[in-house]
Amino acid sequence: MNPEEKETFRPVAIEESLPVKAVGIENLKESNPQHMPSHRYIHPWFARRPTPVSRLAVLGSLLPPDTTSNEILEYLQIGPNKELDVSISDYVQEKKRTESERDGTLGEHYGYPRPFTQSPAQAQIEELHTTLREHWDGELPTVLDPTAGGGVIPYESVRYNLPTTANELNPVPTVLLKVILEFAPQVGSLESELRTWSEKLVDRADERLSTYFSPVADGQTPLGYACTYKIRCDSCGGAIPLTPKWWMAKRANIAIYPEYGDNEEILSYTALDTEEDEIPSDFDPSDGPVSRSGAECPHCGVLMENDRTKELLRDGDYEYEPFGVKYSNRSGGNDYRGATDVDRTGMRRAQERVESDPDLHQYLATDLPNGEKTSEPISYGMTQWRDIFTPRQLVTLYEYQEAFNHYKSDILDEYGGDKAVAILTLLSLAASKVPNHNSRLTSWYTPAGHPDQVFRSNHFSPQKLFCENNVSADVVGYKNILDRIIEEYENIVRQLEHVESPAEVQNGDAADLDVDDESISTVVIDPPYYDNIMYAELADFFYVVQKGYLSDIYPSLFDQPLTEKQNEAVANPAKFDSVAGGGQSKRELAKQDYEDKMSDIFNEMYRVLEPGGVMTVMFTHKDADAWDTLTMSLIKSKFIVTSTHPVTSEVPHRVGMQDSASADSTILLTGRKPQEEHDLETTIPSLWSDVKSDTRSAAKEAARDLLDSGLSLTKTDVIISAFGPTLRVFADAYPVVDDEDNEVKPRRALEEAREAVTQVLVDEYLEGQDVDNLDDVTEWYILCWLVHEAETFSYDDGRQLGLGIGVDIDEIKRSTKTWRKSRGDISLRGHDGRVQNINEKPEDRSSRLPVDPDDLSFPRSLDAVHAAMHVYDKRGETETVEWLRDRNFDSDSQFKATLKALLQVLPHNHDDWELARDLAVGRTSDVLDLEFSPNVFAEDGDETKQSTLGEH
Repeated sequence: MNPEEKETFRPVAIEESLPVKAVGIENLKESNPQHMPSHRYIHPWFARRPTPVSRLAVLGSLLPPDTTSNEILEYLQIGPNKELDVSISDYVQEKKRTESERDGTLGEHYGYPRPFTQSPAQAQIEELHTTLREHWDGELPTVLDPTAGGGVIPYESVRYNLPTTANELNPVPTVLLKVILEFAPQVGSLESELRTWSEKLVDRADERLSTYFSPVADGQTPLGYACTYKIRCDSCGGAIPLTPKWWMAKRANIAIYPEYGDNEEILSYTALDTEEDEIPSDFDPSDGPVSRSGAECPHCGVLMENDRTKELLRDGDYEYEPFGVKYSNRSGGNDYRGATDVDRTGMRRAQERVESDPDLHQYLATDLPNGEKTSEPISYGMTQWRDIFTPRQLVTLYEYQEAFNHYKSDILDEYGGDKAVAILTLLSLAASKVPNHNSRLTSWYTPAGHPDQVFRSNHFSPQKLFCENNVSADVVGYKNILDRIIEEYENIVRQLEHVESPAEVQNGDAADLDVDDESISTVVIDPPYYDNIMYAELADFFYVVQKGYLSDIYPSLFDQPLTEKQNEAVANPAKFDSVAGGGQSKRELAKQDYEDKMSDIFNEMYRVLEPGGVMTVMFTHKDADAWDTLTMSLIKSKFIVTSTHPVTSEVPHRVGMQDSASADSTILLTGRKPQEEHDLETTIPSLWSDVKSDTRSAAKEAARDLLDSGLSLTKTDVIISAFGPTLRVFADAYPVVDDEDNEVKPRRALEEAREAVTQVLVDEYLEGQDVDNLDDVTEWYILCWLVHEAETFSYDDGRQLGLGIGVDIDEIKRSTKTWRKSRGDISLRGHDGRVQNINEKPEDRSSRLPVDPDDLSFPRSLDAVHAAMHVYDKRGETETVEWLRDRNFDSDSQFKATLKALLQVLPHNHDDWELARDLAVGRTSDVLDLEFSPNVFAEDGDETKQSTLGEH
């Protein structure tokens, strides 16, 4: 973009510097699952961004460029309500630095509440509106979120009383949007009405369900059952319970002991206190019949392989088997016991009801679609949505729906209009949340002794140890879930009581909006993330339940058997099972489909934006393919990239991302609609040879700025954050061609950026280590640990890192055993997965392990260091000293450089780091004569943190 063109735009704050450090700190404070924004509790949805960064994206895209950082933070409700001697940003950073030293609550320490609990004061809103009208030619700018999802962006826009439009393709979040953006500001408080009708509903359902949840004694109401499957041994016909463990509530020391009879049956289950009771010598609560190898018959000891147990489950050759029960006692507390015939009788009654009741026989009888996330349940025989529930779970869902429908006409007659619809909608949302804690996909959470949830991560996974709930009585039952919904809905009502006009909520394709041409000032979009989340496939879990409640309330939302998938902008290979071939794989077709759909969405944004309008894209993804397709979609849509900002947005290694290097920052990428259209086809292409150096320079500069900034970013984040400036350079030069006039895609620029930033990270964190002089495999291995700070990470990331230094990771996989595949990702191997056992005779050693510790020389310095670790571990220090001298490692600079590098990149809780430390101290250190401060070994309160030598 040339300077003259930039001057034609109305400048906005997001194109200048932003207080991203303070906002990032607030994002991390919001990540506590016990203290989240109210709309998150109304109903589950996927991949919601934190409030502070969402507010920043909205206001930064609207405010004039001379708005100070202090003013922006005050609008965001960040900072104490008092005069400060320093900037608000500096104040927040100092509070973060001293957070672990606080005495009181987080709010007391920072001197102000979490921003998501605070709406701007009326005086602030009036001041903001005055500023915006002056900057936007007398009108308040309209904000559009075309892929609104859980509604964070439009909700924050509405809180500033801005004209707001929210669109969403999927019916499940659309219902949520109606609740928080329409009903809360328009209908207002519904607490008394919801409590009245919920009690009637629960009483009616409970009366019809009590026969399925009988207590074994008076005053012992069952709350939940830990369940498994019972199959028959192929060898002896004995009963095998398919549970991997017998813990019921590990923190309370409660386990369930199974007693087996001589007749190959299970005689009884007994709850044991592992601290107080006498435990049978042959009983280990952590060792159930099922292991990774298969299911061991407790009667004859024969192991049934996993494929066979899966076949039995798929074919329905099993019985449901409750073995532990959580119940409420007379004093109001909770206890645990073993399951009895009474519990199994309740389950059988439900089975008989399902088989004999025609209505129940058809309830939720909708096929699971063949998809990325549904393939595993289908492989276990769950072909219809009803199959993911046990008979007792199915009857429970059905009776609550029947109770709802019984009172529906009464509610409509008594209130009518929006109020009746709002009451019915909120009552239904509690019902669709219940299955998240009550299905065959829901595990029993053994540490605490309660049901877990299906969506702990974004996939469906059949559980061998699952739960059944008494939904009328349990903490995660209908009544308690609705109580929380009511509480949070009322919070939202209070947060929006100043709002004059609700948002406009639309349900449709973001590529085909019901919005006039050039009528929108600003688009803020958190788009679907490539192949990260299959929203529609996952949303069907809720949709099939909501449909039974709301199909006549919202006929246009629930007129299909399942959610819309064809128009969904995700890279879903399952959509191309039948058309792949002819040189194109399912994944390639899915990538192209995602790029086309995102281009269509951005083209639609181009249509509805006024000339010079602002579009800010919030993107959190580390896969180069995702960035490549996003950038191509933006470029094809003719937007001009004007700024990028990284903002810390997620806690590193959050749930679902443990042991992997995840992208923990959100990139705010801002584009502008040109005042005059450009024809890309007539633009003179730029040569890649010219653009390449500019992309590397931009990436290195961005990386150095980030490392100097003090932002809380992982090294993966530093690379991802450099993508923005890199793509801005590429977009300005587009179209780009190589020397043979072939089109160059953004991915090439990203590959250059990754390589350039990796070198910056080497310079920063491996000070004094010349890894370039190491062999390629060793260099790749060290760089993987340096960049990803985790044993497991994306295959594509590892492949790209290899390409940058000339390593084909697929070629080295078998011969070097430096890594293995783990669920499609790379998992790095330590010394114990590569070195043959020196304590075994040579002829008895595993030939599959490539490193022989008896060798006098090694093809790679990593092999030598791993062998040294192994010798130290197996033979001790004295023999290791001789081993090192015999191989002249006392004078081998590459051996020493590799050992020093591993000490700096490996997490301190890794076995290899401990062995590397042992080699670097004591008598072996006299041999190796390594030069570094011993403080490199000091613990700093974070065992997995990498450090530079210069930090000590």
